[in-house]
Amino acid sequence: MKSRLAGAGLMFLGAALASITPAARHCDGLDGPVVKAAQSALDSGKVETILAWVSEKDEVETRAAFEETLAVRKTGREARKLADRYFFETVVRLHRTGEGAPYTGLKSAGRDLGPAIPAADKAIAEGSADALSKLLVEAVQKGLHEKFSEVLKNRKYDTTDVHAGRRYVRSYVEFVHYVERLHASATHEAGGHFTESEGREGHH
Repeated sequence: MKSRLAGAGLMFLGAALASITPAARHCDGLDGPVVKAAQSALDSGKVETILAWVSEKDEVETRAAFEETLAVRKTGREARKLADRYFFETVVRLHRTGEGAPYTGLKSAGRDLGPAIPAADKAIAEGSADALSKLLVEAVQKGLHEKFSEVLKNRKYDTTDVHAGRRYVRSYVEFVHYVERLHASATHEAGGHFTESEGREGHH
């Protein structure tokens, strides 16, 4: 059974991010990629650095906020801090709403994002997905093994025992839905961000 599940884990590798994404968000953090790009744009004076992170329809607002921030930055240290914060909030809001995700403010740096997102960023930085692949395959294998084992444990029961029947049905439904979500994620392109509730139902 383990060998069959190992094969299934490889099959569902592309689904692992969707199934193990933590509730904590990534792009709205002060140490996230959007704020890093915004900081780089301000330091270099090149707005193009941040425009890649917002949709075309939000480019005018982003450029306006950028110019305002650069102007205010020149007036003093405290003004610079406030202006930068304003710009970070603006571009993160536009990035998230442009992806169809709610904006609930900037989040602090150093949050626990779980293992998948840091591993994904590390894979990109290092140019290798080997460690990431191992992490995701192991996560999918573990989830499949646990839910499949539960179904097998409950499938043989006295049909006159309603409670036992319901235990089986519950484990069966959970297993099938889990497999369905994995397959859907593996065969469809992700469309934007996951909401907090979606992240908790399954796992940047």
